[in-house]
Order: sequence, then C-alpha cells, then structure tokens
Amino acid sequence: MDEVIGEDEQLKVGMQVHYDEEAYNMYNSYALRKGFSVRKGHVQRDSSNNIRQRHFLCSNEGFAQYHNVFEPTKHRKLETRVGCMAMISFTVKDGIWTISHINSEHNHELAKPEERPFLKSGRNVTNACGHVFTSMKDAGIGPTKSFSFIGNEVGGLANVGCTKKDVYNYLQRKKEEMMEAGDAQSLLNHFKLKQGDDSNFFYSMQLDQYSQMTNFFWRDSRSKLDYDCFGDVICFDTTFRTNKYDLICAPIVGVNHHWRNVLFGCAFLLDETTESFVWLFETFLDSMGNKTPVTVFTDEDKAMANAIQIVFPHASHRLCTWHIAKNASKRIGSYLAIPEFKKNSLIVYMGVALKLNFKFHGIA
Repeated sequence: MDEVIGEDEQLKVGMQVHYDEEAYNMYNSYALRKGFSVRKGHVQRDSSNNIRQRHFLCSNEGFAQYHNVFEPTKHRKLETRVGCMAMISFTVKDGIWTISHINSEHNHELAKPEERPFLKSGRNVTNACGHVFTSMKDAGIGPTKSFSFIGNEVGGLANVGCTKKDVYNYLQRKKEEMMEAGDAQSLLNHFKLKQGDDSNFFYSMQLDQYSQMTNFFWRDSRSKLDYDCFGDVICFDTTFRTNKYDLICAPIVGVNHHWRNVLFGCAFLLDETTESFVWLFETFLDSMGNKTPVTVFTDEDKAMANAIQIVFPHASHRLCTWHIAKNASKRIGSYLAIPEFKKNSLIVYMGVALKLNFKFHGIA
C-alpha cells in the first residue's frame, strides 16, 4: 500500500511506491516543499538489467569540475555544486520501490518560500501551456509576451510553473523536433561535397545535449580571400528566416573596393540568444585564421551586442544607418511632418552617414 505524503509530513524509511516516476515525484514534491531541487543519481541493476536500487540526490550534490582561477575564460557560470550529501535511496524488489535510506542534512541554505516556485526540478512546461506558447509563436508573438500572457491568466508569473528561459528552451526543442533527419543529412552531405570541390571550404555545426544539429556556419575559399582583403568592417544581420524550419539566416557581409557587397560567411541559427551568437562569432574567427574585425555593424539587439563584447572585445560596435533611419521613422515619425525639423534631421542624418562611410573606407 502506497504511503501518502501530506504537506507537513516527512519521508520515512519503509514507505513504498510502484514505479520509478512515482519514486522521483515523491522525493521531488518533498524537496520543493523544503526548498531544494532534485536530480537523479546512481542506478544499480541486477544481471537481468532490472533496477535493484535507485538514488535521488539534492541538486547541490558533488562538486563542479576543477577550473584554474588564473586561467582566462570567457564564460564562468555560478557554481551550485557544494558537495551536499542529502539524498534518498529506494530498494526495488518484486516491483515494489521501498525507501531504504534517507539523509535530510543539507550543507547549504534552502530556498525561501517565494523562491521555491523557480527551483529547477519543480519547473515544467505543461502540455496546456506548451500548446499556448506554440500557437502564439506561430501567430508571430514572442516568448516574452506569451509568458506574460500566461502569467496574467494564472494570477502571476510565479504560478506559471516555469520561467521565461524554460519557454525559450521548450520552443527550441519543438523546433528541433520538426527538423527532419533527412534534411539535416542532406545539408551535411552538401557541405562535404563542396569541401571536396574546394579544399578551403569551411563548415561547422553545433550539437545540443541530445546530439541534434542546431546551428550551422559555412564559408568558401572566395569568402576567406575577400575577408583577408576587406574584413576590417563586417555587417551582420538576422532579418531573414527560412520557410520550412523558421531558422534564422544570418549572413556576414562586407564591401569590397568596387563598393560591391561580398559574403564573408553565412549561418543558420536556431535562436537569437547570446550563446548562439557567441558560437557563431567564435566559429567565424576560427575559419578566418582568428583575424578580428575593427568595426561591426548590426541592428539594435542586446544578445548580439553581448556576444560582440565577448568575442570581439576590441572592435567598435556600430548600428547600421538603415536601421537608425527606420527606427527614426517609427518613433519620431510625427515630427518629420514639421518642415524645419525634417530639414535639420536630414542634414544630421546625412552627416552621420557620410562620417560612417568615410570611416568605413579609411578616409577618416
């Protein structure tokens, strides 16, 4: 007979459940009430590969991999592994999962009541919420707005059951599931074929934790030659998307001595996060022999700006004049109806554009 755990009851040795999922949920619900997160630990199996014993751990168990504090690094996440020994063990016999050992002592502070809804093992995008997020994305509504919409519907963001980052991850996984293996393999085969025809052809793919291809980058030998000559200034844009998979098409372009656009490389990105942009820029640098640009022109995107600061810390980041003019027409369009304002703003805009173009070509 299963033991029912009340709000204030403790787990005890001898309590029983019937399935792996029940065992995890029993410990996880207890952990979330107490203020810590749970992860799955070691499994012991018998000669027939049946589970004989199963451990569930506090998420702060163990220690992070050693990092030399004197070694420079571009990313360093907050360490949460502090060697906590809190855990629970289930012994499995004849299909019955029985609690055989409990350690309830933690060596770290537990989450406060207002923090507990955001513990990792308690966050989950439900099927109902997932359907809403997917439908709103298909309608052109971003994850931030759809997350706020759900929060208003359920009486606050703390009641959604997940965070905005979880929504991004959920939508990304859905996009990955849509990507047909045949299409991804066809793209890989095409890259290999191009590399066979062009020994300097370069391509790279990024895999996620499920070994699925997410981001792609490529450039040919002509792009490398153009970048060697004209790569002091690059323009990066993520305006366009592919039709079938809604991947972001991200070309990296420049201008040659004939005022013609030249393509330095191109990428398909799954999302517009800082992590994806960092991967792309680092891959781009690697393909170009680590020659860094002097100036990078982009649109106004915070994630893009963060990635540029990380990968190109000494480059000047500038906004494209086309985007400046477009934003001006949106935000101060009413003032442009005033002749004097329009005349003066046009003079200022042309002056900025000329200055940027002179700097672009090394004249000033």
